[in-house]
Amino acid sequence: MACSAEEIGNLEKIARELRFTMIDIVLWSGGAHIGGSLSIAEILTTLYFKYLNVRPNEPKWEERDRFILSKGHAAAGFIPVLAKKGFFSESELKSFNHFGSPFAMHPDGNKVVGCDVSAGSLGHGLSIGVGLGLGARYLKKNYKTVCLLGDGECCEGSVWEAAMSLAHFKLGNVITIVDRNRLMIDGPTEEIMRLEPFADKWRSFGLEVVEANGHDFAELSAALDKAWSATDKPVVIIANTVKGKGVDFMENNVVWHYGSADSELAERAKASIMKV
Repeated sequence: MACSAEEIGNLEKIARELRFTMIDIVLWSGGAHIGGSLSIAEILTTLYFKYLNVRPNEPKWEERDRFILSKGHAAAGFIPVLAKKGFFSESELKSFNHFGSPFAMHPDGNKVVGCDVSAGSLGHGLSIGVGLGLGARYLKKNYKTVCLLGDGECCEGSVWEAAMSLAHFKLGNVITIVDRNRLMIDGPTEEIMRLEPFADKWRSFGLEVVEANGHDFAELSAALDKAWSATDKPVVIIANTVKGKGVDFMENNVVWHYGSADSELAERAKASIMKV
């Protein structure tokens, strides 16, 4: 369903608050994969506050939609969303990456309430999504599985094996989203391992491709509406984003794939977010 102006305003407010929390996590934890966390703020906000059918007070509800953060290093973006949704208290985030905390640099499905799949090694998420999609079909369940990948992750051959399987088994109940921010840990994707023609690659594997501005709630909503209504032909959404989005000195700067900040730098980052 298309976003109303009021709904977009509410989603923008949530995304801004989440970005503030991401910056706090960098400060509290001593460092985090902040660039690729900031780039998915609108994607995660749209999913958790508009589309995903989940119950924070019943995290293992059998009929819930599943979400896989395949780019697991972006836990500093994902875990605050779970807290804001109500799976656990936001005050608990201050322990992020501290000894004994359930929250680490990669999400652990056995420790983080609301996290369906542990992630860390890139390239695994979409294959797990295939399994969840087949399981839902076998069990005659209506839930969706959404898998969010990084574009650098798409250098992994296992991603394309999973894409081939999605199309072969006609898993319209699995939605793939790629955070296409065009930067990976070592530099621009097109210099490290060229992905283009990226959309055509997905089409050649049998998926329907929808491209969207990954920071525009109206475009994300339209893309997800199309993906949610898919039946036999699975959809991949290529969400064009900016790494470090919202923080002027982090945007499109590969140095901030992973970074740390003192209180002064954190305040500077928040001041930039306020201007967005």
